[in-house]
Amino acid sequence: MRALVDPYGRHVTYLRVSVTDRCDFRCTYCMSEHMTFLPKKDLLSLEELDRMCSAFVAKGVKKLRITGGEPLVRKNILWLFRALARHLATGVLEELTLTTNGSQLTKYAQELKDAGVRRINVSLDTLRPDRFRSITRWGDFAEVMAGIDAADRAGLAIKLNAVALKGLNEDEFAELIEFAHGRGFDLTLIETMPMGDIDGDRTDQYLPLSIVRARLMDRYTLEDIPFRTGGPARYVRVRQTGGRLGFITPMTHNFCESCNRVRLTCTGTLYMCLGQDDAADLRTPLRASRDDALLASAIDEAISRKPKGHDFVIDRRTKQPAVARHMSVTGG
Repeated sequence: MRALVDPYGRHVTYLRVSVTDRCDFRCTYCMSEHMTFLPKKDLLSLEELDRMCSAFVAKGVKKLRITGGEPLVRKNILWLFRALARHLATGVLEELTLTTNGSQLTKYAQELKDAGVRRINVSLDTLRPDRFRSITRWGDFAEVMAGIDAADRAGLAIKLNAVALKGLNEDEFAELIEFAHGRGFDLTLIETMPMGDIDGDRTDQYLPLSIVRARLMDRYTLEDIPFRTGGPARYVRVRQTGGRLGFITPMTHNFCESCNRVRLTCTGTLYMCLGQDDAADLRTPLRASRDDALLASAIDEAISRKPKGHDFVIDRRTKQPAVARHMSVTGG
């Protein structure tokens, strides 16, 4: 089976799969409060998602990340994790993981661990319940904290993700570091990205991580380390805590030169770049034949169009999002 190598010689070994565009939160930087979600009939079935992911694994993908929306609100989603775990058992897949808002972890943490998940990312932008409600609109802070505790008890390695939001949580990064590292979790800070209409001016939210890092250096000693998880984060070790801190900087310092990933939506559309609109329809070839020859050919053609990089811009002159789709559609 032909490996996935893009026009710039980058091997695509990481597939992020959005299993639903639905979410039980309405985070202010991610989506509008009154979202119109896809009709359920447009979504790939869980069996089709399994077949799609397996086709990528056969072509050399080593890491699968299940995302949403909120992936754990998809009905019977544990079936997909258990099905995909067969590739972990054979060793062809190195990691099966997910990104979650934490709201469903009290219910699913142990089952995820039993299915072969070893590591999860949990989105957590603040440690203050009132602020959490303000940012997520619908989220319950206590529920998420209980979910993180459940995941920790289940033995899942946890990385917390926090989006840096100007005027909203920029006074909390030290607290987030102390909380995460005190629990033995990694923490990654992420710049907000210009994706989708969010009922507001994104320039009011954007906080460059170069500024955040400079502020943190007044308090902490940040030591560059070569640690990588397969994603775009650049990590440092915080000498005072001993923990790892990651920075994902699509705006101030993009990570395109080493991009090894593509993103599949819940409708079977493949985006070769998070920040570009070019996409490939994989649902049609998937459904056109019982074998995967057409699908494999469509995947190869899509990878041949993977661009060199994205063109994210946030400033007062660029009011429109860089891409029209919401982050929840492509799963980050």
